[in-house]
Amino acid sequence: MSKFYVTTAIAYVNAPPHIGHALEFIQADVLARYHRAKKDDTYFLTGTDEHGVKVYEIAKEKGVETQQIVDENAEIFISLKEILELSNDDFIRTTQDRHKAGARKLWEKMEEAGDIYKDTYKGNYCVGCEAYIAEKDLDENGMCPNHKKKPKLLEEENYFFRLSKYSDKIREAIESDRLKIVPESRKNEMLNLIGDGLHDVSFSRPKEVLPWGIDVPGDDSQVMYVWGDALSNYITAIGYSAESEHFKKYWPADVHLIGKDILRFHAGIWIGMLMSAGVEIPRAIYVHGFVTSEGHKMSKSLGNVVDPLEYVEKYGADALRYFLMREIPTADDGDFSHGRFVDVYNSELANGLGNLVNRVVMMTEKYAKSRVPNKAGSDVYEDLKEYFDKYDVAMKGFDIKETCDVVMRVIDYGNKYLDDKKPWILAKEGKDDEVMEVLYRSLDILRYVCMLIAPIIPATCRKIIDQLGIEVSEDFSEFGELKVGGNVKKADALFPRLEE
Repeated sequence: MSKFYVTTAIAYVNAPPHIGHALEFIQADVLARYHRAKKDDTYFLTGTDEHGVKVYEIAKEKGVETQQIVDENAEIFISLKEILELSNDDFIRTTQDRHKAGARKLWEKMEEAGDIYKDTYKGNYCVGCEAYIAEKDLDENGMCPNHKKKPKLLEEENYFFRLSKYSDKIREAIESDRLKIVPESRKNEMLNLIGDGLHDVSFSRPKEVLPWGIDVPGDDSQVMYVWGDALSNYITAIGYSAESEHFKKYWPADVHLIGKDILRFHAGIWIGMLMSAGVEIPRAIYVHGFVTSEGHKMSKSLGNVVDPLEYVEKYGADALRYFLMREIPTADDGDFSHGRFVDVYNSELANGLGNLVNRVVMMTEKYAKSRVPNKAGSDVYEDLKEYFDKYDVAMKGFDIKETCDVVMRVIDYGNKYLDDKKPWILAKEGKDDEVMEVLYRSLDILRYVCMLIAPIIPATCRKIIDQLGIEVSEDFSEFGELKVGGNVKKADALFPRLEE
C-alpha cells in the first residue's frame, strides 16, 4: 500500500473564509479522496495560522484578548469540514501546544546547525503580507503589489536564518524534480527567483513589537517570525516534536497544495529550513492561482466578494465543489461568475448527470419493475476504459478540471447510449432481452460514473449509489457490483434546474 500525505497552506485567521480558501481545501480534498479510493494510506491536513501582527492589531482594536479572536475565527474554519464535505484527517492550530513544541524543536535543530544568528535588519515591511519586501519587488509606485499599500520602513534587531547557505541545494532539488513543482511554469518562476542565490531572511520579531507569537528558544525577548512558526505546521501536526511513528510514517509530505503568492516561501525558505534541520524535504508542491469575481479582483468596495458559505447554503456543497473544480483552471487563475455558475449547474449537473440518473431509474421502473435485470452482453468497463485512463492521468498530474471534463464525457456517453439504443422502441417491438441488456448496461454506466465523481462530489455519489443499491465502503475504496434483482429506487431530482 502506498502512502499519500497532502497538506493545504494553513489559513490566516484575521478574516472569515473566502472563495480562495474553499478552492484550495476542495482541491486537496479531491486529491485525498482519489488516493483513498485507490487504497493508498492517505492523510490530509489543513489548519489555521493564528499568530502575527494583523490578528494582534484586530484584537487591540476590538478591546479583546487575541486568543478570543483566533478561537472564534478558527471555529469557522474547522466548521468547513462539514460545510464543504471535506475529509481532512487533522486540523492544526498554531496556538496549540503540540505545534509550539515542534516549532521550537525545529528552531533548535537549525541553531545547532549554525544557521541562526542575530543581526540588525532594515527593510520595507508589509503588514498585509506580514513580510519584508525587497525594493525590486515593489510596484512602480513603491507599493506592495498584493495589497497596494506602501510598506513601513522598519529597523529591528532580529534573529536571521542563513538561507543563502542552502541556495544551491534548493536549486538542485527543484531542477532535478526531487522537489517537483507543478505546474512547470511555477517551477521556472522559482528557479528564476533563486537566480544568483537566495538571501538570508529575518526569522524573529522583538516581543515589544509583537507580543503575540511563539517565544524564541533561549530568548523570550523575541518571538518566532512566520517562517519558523507557520511553515513548520506540516511536521508539527504529525508528531515531529517527539519524532513519533506517525511522523515517520507520513513524512515527507507527498503534496503541499498552496496558492501562487506563497510559492517562494514554500519552495525556498521552507525547504532551506528542513535542510538545515536535517529533515527530508517534501516530494511535491502543487500551485493554484487566484479566483476573480465577475472579471475583477474581489473587493468589498466593488461588492463582488464571493462568500462560499452563501453558495453552499443556497445550492448545496456539491454544486459549489463541482463548479470550482470544473470551471477554475486547476493550476491557474480563474473567474467566479454567478451567471456562469448557473449555466454550468444547469447544463452539466441538472441536464447532464441528473438527467442521466433520472432516465435510467425511470426506465428501470417502467420496463424492469425497478429491479436490476440480468447481466448480458459485453462488459461496460471495456467501453469506458479509455476514459478511466485519462481520468487517472489528469488526477495524478494535478488537473482536476480535466478530470471533470472526463466525467462529463462519460455522462454524455451514457445519455447518448440511451438515445442510440432507444429501449422504448425496443420495448414496443417486443425485444425484451435487448431492453434488459440496455438497462443493465445503463445502470452499470451509472455505477462507473459514481466511481469517477466520488472524489469531486461525494454526497451526490452517495445519493446515486443508494438509488442503485450498491455496497460501497466509506472511503470509496471498495465499490460493489450491481445486484441482479436488487431494487432501484426513485428519488428527488439530484440537481433541480435553476431559473435565475
